[in-house]
Amino acid sequence: MKRIVAMLVAVISFAAIAASAADSTSINGWISDSMCGAKHTGSGAACVKKCIQGGMTPVFVDEDKKAVWTIDNPDAVKDFYGDHVTVKAAVDADKKSVHIDSIAAAK
Repeated sequence: MKRIVAMLVAVISFAAIAASAADSTSINGWISDSMCGAKHTGSGAACVKKCIQGGMTPVFVDEDKKAVWTIDNPDAVKDFYGDHVTVKAAVDADKKSVHIDSIAAAK
């Protein structure tokens, strides 16, 4: 009986974690490039664009945490290189990546 209860608790816990991982979170930050990361937040739009054109990948820099996240779907941010933005994104903390659901200039 204890095993059944323990299994149920484990299954419910994993289901709750999976459900929360799929939810989109609204985050303010910057679109930068994989070489410079958080170095150019707010001042290096030209550098970010040049680095991405040179083969670097776009990344998202969380404004509050200054954490750099890879972007699963980089085409979603192509009009915002170097910009301060608000994104709705599904965050994968294990992979340190985000999947951008929507993006807009930050207010």
